[in-house]
This record gives sequence, structure tokens and C-alpha cells, in this order.
Amino acid sequence: MTIDHQACDFAIYGILGDLSRRKLLPALYQLDREGLLHDDTRIIGIARHDLNRQSFLDHIREGLHRFIKEDLDNDVVNRLLARMHYLLVNLDVPDEYSRIKTFADQKKRLLINYFSVAPFLFGDICSGLAHAGIIEPSTRVVLEKPIGRDLASSREINDIVAKYFSETQIYRIDHYLGKETVMNLLALRFANSIFTTNWDHNTIDHVQITVAEEVRVGSRWGYFDKSGQLRDMVQNHLMQILTLVAMEPPVNLHDDSLRNEKLKVLKALRPITHDNIDDMVVRGQYGRGYIRGNEVPGYLEEAGGNPASTTETFVAIRVDIDNWRWADVPFYLRTGKAMATKRSEVVIHFKRLPHNIFADSYQNLPPNKLIIRLQPDEGVEIEMLNKVPGIGQGLQLQRTMLDLSFCEAFNNSRIADAYERLLLDIMQGRQALFIHREEVERSWQWIDSIQNGWQQSHEPPKTYPAGSWGPVASVALLARDDREWEE
Repeated sequence: MTIDHQACDFAIYGILGDLSRRKLLPALYQLDREGLLHDDTRIIGIARHDLNRQSFLDHIREGLHRFIKEDLDNDVVNRLLARMHYLLVNLDVPDEYSRIKTFADQKKRLLINYFSVAPFLFGDICSGLAHAGIIEPSTRVVLEKPIGRDLASSREINDIVAKYFSETQIYRIDHYLGKETVMNLLALRFANSIFTTNWDHNTIDHVQITVAEEVRVGSRWGYFDKSGQLRDMVQNHLMQILTLVAMEPPVNLHDDSLRNEKLKVLKALRPITHDNIDDMVVRGQYGRGYIRGNEVPGYLEEAGGNPASTTETFVAIRVDIDNWRWADVPFYLRTGKAMATKRSEVVIHFKRLPHNIFADSYQNLPPNKLIIRLQPDEGVEIEMLNKVPGIGQGLQLQRTMLDLSFCEAFNNSRIADAYERLLLDIMQGRQALFIHREEVERSWQWIDSIQNGWQQSHEPPKTYPAGSWGPVASVALLARDDREWEE
């Protein structure tokens, strides 16, 4: 297999953390298994713990066995471990970054710095790298979202990083953009004339985007309560899915073409303020309920929780995009914790036909639906009407599904994880699937307006039972438009 990128020193700051163990190292294992890592690529683990090489490798091996579901290939594991090196660096001590300078050789390998740490450390790392004199035009940095908790804090973080790195060196990662089905949105929209010519207000009635989580907040209570579902999920993942569904055709799939079209969507979002928030947004907080038949506590009853918290665990929003393509076509976003099931999907609801010639057998023709399943079972479905076979009952219609399951259609039992695609793109220098600074700021500007509207209203979130589909008010959000959620 041909490798179309140069060898890298892939430095992971926070190598011992949860993100690294759950996502980054398994993704690097899979890339190595597929022969997509350059033979001379090295992985540099950076943390502040004093570990010898064997203890470090034992830690990595244990994580691979825990978080990779399929049977491991020992040859690949050993090859990956041979690439790995550990450096003890206290991130807030500039002089210790000389250890990275001594180890990395940017004449032979591209230096990639993956910040798998809290954003308040980004500035320390950047200044430490600069202090050690190891920032070159080819050096890259990867920032995990969310970047900040509002527009002001995101600007502060981006300003610090921009002091040392240009925009072409910065890769802001949102793993949803690496998901196979999210990527397939581009193929569906722009490679199939049946959709390309029917993707606007003339044929589409409305769009629903759902990211439902069955898990409760649990041990993440301390972090989550400072963030909430709006900042944690809507500002990150749902906004990115929305832009891919709604954007205009890009000139090509190169970096700026794709990102510029997404940015246009964010600029066209109708503001939600204190004046219209009651009609456009529902926020909720899960109470005691049942998930998979087991009774679970409510958000305020979780261990370590604050009984007076008004942080939302559920959000439903009607989004309007003020441009020609989407005039009078609402987008409904919904996301929550402790919901009925884990499900992420986009549902495109097409308009009803203006006249029904089958009224004798099917009085109300339902509109067609395109269902794009992001997880857990990646694929695409089209709901349509077909004639029931037979000659004795007249012309009878029945709803049927055209189902394209990725695993079945492509005879592939494993769908690549989003981080595999994104880490490879970083090594190859492709920025199309990463977030431009202006995207981050436009998104936060819109989210902040909602957050400010809640603060002015002083109305607490509406309670919903754990294991349900959210507050009753979220049903009313669509019902007043004579629509209902896809469930």
C-alpha cells in the first residue's frame, strides 16, 4: 500500500488520559493494521508521571485490549508498541519542553502535537514549544473541541494558539465529521442527481436531527454541570451535522471549499433570543425513571450532584436558515442524556403529494422520508409506498423501506472509527474535515444567544423521566407546526 504522507513524530499530550486510551491509540492501532502509518512514524506519549518504558508499554497494551472490541493482532500490537516513546514533561514548565526538542527531528519527521488535555493548558503547551524553539512552518497542532464554553472564552483560547501557529497549522477536531455516515452525506447529496435536484424548499418539508444518548451523566457530573447539553452537544456535533445537510455544493472537496460553504450556513441561522426562545427551544432535565428495565436516579440525585442545579440534559430547537434554499423549511434538533435508546440520525421529510389518486385504498398518502443513521447501525433508509402484490384486493399500498446497511451492502463487518479517518487526514495535511476558527466563533455566537435567553427567563428546565424521549414540551414544539418527532 502506498503511503501518501511523510513520516511523523505524533506527540500526544495527555497520553495516559481517557481520550487517548479510548480513541486515539485504538485508532492508531487500526491505521497501523491497515498499513497506513509510515514505517518511520513514531508516537510520542507526553505526561507528567514518572514511568519507565516497560510500565508505559504495559499501560498502552492494557488499554488496547480493553478498548478494541475485536481480537488483536499481536504482530500489529508489537509493531505499534515499537513506535512508542514516553517523555515526562510538566506542561507548565517551559524548560522541560527541551526534552521534546532533543527527541524530535523535524528534518526527518513532521511534528504533530495532539492536545489531548484541558483547553486551559493549550497556552502552556504553545509557549513551551516556542520556548524550546521547535515551532516550524510544518509543525501542526490538533485541538479537541469544545474550544471554550462561550464566544469570549473560545476567542481567548484561539488567540493564544494563533499567537504561535497559523490557521493552516491548526486542526480543530470534531469526531462526528469523521463518521462514515456523516461523510456519506456528501456522497448522497452531491453524487446522486435524485437528491441533488430535490434538496431544497421545493421538495423538502422539514429536517430532523437527533443525537440521543441512553447513558446518564454519572461520574461526569462535575464537568457536565458546568457545560450542559447545549454547549456539550449542540455547539459541537449537531451544528456540524446541520451545516453538512444544509450547505450549498462546494466547488470541490478541498479544505477551504467545504469549510466556506459550512460557514455560510452558520451566518444564515436566524437568531434565537429572549424574545422568541419560548417558541423555538425546549430544555429539559432527566428525573428518576427506568432505562432497560432498571430504575435509575434523576440528574439531581446523581452522586456528587447539586440538588439546586438548573443545567439542562436535554435540548430541542427549531432552527430556521434564512437563505433561498431553505426558506420556510425548519430544522428540528434534539439531543439528550438518559433517553429511551442510543440513536443518532438525520431524517429528511419530503413534502406530501398535492393530489392522491389512491384515495380508495390509502386515504392519506404519507410523505417519503430519507433516514440517515449515524449510529449505532450506520446506513441509509428510504421510506416509500409500494403496491402490495396480488390481484384479488384491488390496488393496495403499503409502506416499505429501502435499506442500505453499510456492513451488509459493502460486505464489511467493521466500520472505521471516526478518529481513524481524522488522524490520517492530519498526517496527510488535509483540513477539510476540521473546524475553521470562524466556524467556531459563529457557532458560539448563535449558542450564546440561546444561553443568554435562558438566563433572562429564569425558568428552570422541564423534567422528563429517564428512559423517555424528553419533555412533553418537545412534542409540542413540533405539534404546533403540525409535525411530530421520528421515533
